[in-house]
Amino acid sequence: MINMSNPTAFISYAWENTETQKWVKDLAAKLRADSIDVKLDQWEVVPGDQLPHFMEKSVRENDFVLIICTPKYKEKSEKRSGGVGYEGDVMSAEVLQTSNHRKFIPILKSGTKDTAIPSWLIGKYYIDLSDEEKYNGNYSDLKATLLNFRESAPPLGKIRPTSNLSASTPSKQDEEATIKIKGILVNEVTEPRNDGTLGSNLYRIPFDLNQTPSAEWARFFIDAWNRPSRFTSMHRPGIASVRGNKIILDGTTIEEVEKYHKDTLKLAVQSANQKLSEILLKRKELAEQKAKQRDQHRKNIGDINDRINFD
Repeated sequence: MINMSNPTAFISYAWENTETQKWVKDLAAKLRADSIDVKLDQWEVVPGDQLPHFMEKSVRENDFVLIICTPKYKEKSEKRSGGVGYEGDVMSAEVLQTSNHRKFIPILKSGTKDTAIPSWLIGKYYIDLSDEEKYNGNYSDLKATLLNFRESAPPLGKIRPTSNLSASTPSKQDEEATIKIKGILVNEVTEPRNDGTLGSNLYRIPFDLNQTPSAEWARFFIDAWNRPSRFTSMHRPGIASVRGNKIILDGTTIEEVEKYHKDTLKLAVQSANQKLSEILLKRKELAEQKAKQRDQHRKNIGDINDRINFD
């Protein structure tokens, strides 16, 4: 079973009235009930906190930022007014630094896309929660996006080979499908709590993959991480997850990665690639065997048909 850690999301919105605050709070509670770890200022901020620091930290460290779009939000964002304006600056900078456009999801609460969505978000796929009749369906779309459960395209069929090449010969496509770790996503490394409690010095470190792996690969990787062929006394089973095109170690340090986890990560990736390759090869061989059986059957039908004469 994949050790899927809960995706995190921060909600950016304008405190325009009590109705909006309640609507946002209800949405946050609904998302948390659906396994999305939502951070909301109404729950997180207390008197004495540094609001700019909270905003910057929330935008930088969460997997997603949900932007509640209303005419008032658009006005404040484009005038760079108040907290909304400051968050807009932080989000724009984050996009420029990381190019992670999918992190920021506009959610239409009221108005239209022209009157409520800030100009810097124009053109983005947004979730429309302003229509009560379409609310449930569009909310399900949002939830599937945050949990990375959106329907993906079915696999492409194999092009039937015309030459009698060995099935065990790796193709260029197989080589390109090999998952590799490109590096650490430095800007998405979180900060330790350092509050004196056990484990408060640990934090989350994401690793960028060269492509988004399949669910099968993710299962193989998690299994290999939890039960590696070799490891040190500092190995931490249970902290790895795969989310989109990222591997995440949630509960470690950069020093541990350098000294211990780097080699285990490489072993786990290699093991997952090998197991997936073996499965794909078996499927390919089975498909080729069935294709040969079909071709032989059709040839047999044709040969016998040629011998049958009804004269």
